[in-house]
Amino acid sequence: MTKRDYYEVLGVGKTTTAEEIKKSYRQLALQHHPDRNKGDKQAEEKFKEAAEAYEVLSDPEKRQLYDRFGHAGLQQSGFTGFRNFDDIFSSFGDIFEEFFGFGSRGSRRASVRRGADLRYDLSVEFMDAAFGKETEVSVSRHEPCHECSGVGTKGGAKPAVCTTCGGRGQVTRSQGFFSISTTCPSCQGSGTVITNPCQKCSGAGRVLVTKKLNLRIPAGVETGSRLRLQSEGEPGDPGAPPGDLYVFIHVADHEFFHRQGDDVVVEVPITFSQAALGGEIEILTLEGPEQFEIPRGTQSGQDFRIAGKGIPHLRGRGRGNLIVLVYLETPTRLSKQEEDLLRRLAELGGAKVNPKKRRFFARNK
Repeated sequence: MTKRDYYEVLGVGKTTTAEEIKKSYRQLALQHHPDRNKGDKQAEEKFKEAAEAYEVLSDPEKRQLYDRFGHAGLQQSGFTGFRNFDDIFSSFGDIFEEFFGFGSRGSRRASVRRGADLRYDLSVEFMDAAFGKETEVSVSRHEPCHECSGVGTKGGAKPAVCTTCGGRGQVTRSQGFFSISTTCPSCQGSGTVITNPCQKCSGAGRVLVTKKLNLRIPAGVETGSRLRLQSEGEPGDPGAPPGDLYVFIHVADHEFFHRQGDDVVVEVPITFSQAALGGEIEILTLEGPEQFEIPRGTQSGQDFRIAGKGIPHLRGRGRGNLIVLVYLETPTRLSKQEEDLLRRLAELGGAKVNPKKRRFFARNK
């Protein structure tokens, strides 16, 4: 199904201010509110459409992304809109309270919430990132209090029923077309109150603990790679699943290797005689030192590719290449004999002109 332009949905222009966007959305939300149009599917769809448009255009980052790339840009960023009315009222509870005087249609109703996700930043050595490694990480997170079994009351006793809402977690009021349920101010939507809190967790039902987790770093990760450990985040409400733990990888620089995608570059110094005559030189690979044959007349800055000696592909078979970049290392200290030999070599080659050198000087005459 093709989505309409968000500016068109709200009836505003691309230069419209945030306050004007909010005003336009208020009018549409009031006009198409489901409690005012019961059973009207078209009004419900327009209500959802307006909410999605407002969600994007009221957020500076989402609005900038939408202005540049449209709906496709938002989808790539992970934005999927709202699934149902509960999502809308949950996101815009404060907005509806501002629009209508108080919360709207259960926007503050108690709900079972999934646990929050956690982030862990892990520094990894270059070689461990290349070939993978098993490691252990220590993560701090909340877990149910063992003293009260997560209830929050002393000795794990059952909490008292809230007398304000009768245990429902909500209080209901009517205004005009709307029948509005708002979160109970006494129990904050839980339906119960703790009169004798647990001393260990102070009534929270959770305590902060540090847990050690085994982590497998796959071969081929790089800085910015993200590993997900399912259900290792914060615990959710009773009956709800816990969040996930996301491990963000930061790969340390290597003394000799430089990564380019799945290719690895290694710089190798060579002497003038090696460059001119060719022959075997020693290079460093990810597996260790190896002998490598360079051809006669190798130029400084020339590179050679060795297939399959690079970084393993993270999401597939095979490996990248090893790029051997050779450069001429000019000696800074010469013995008298070495200096005499170089002068003799210069005399012997004085009449010879390198083709590149000839073209260079011819161009500059």
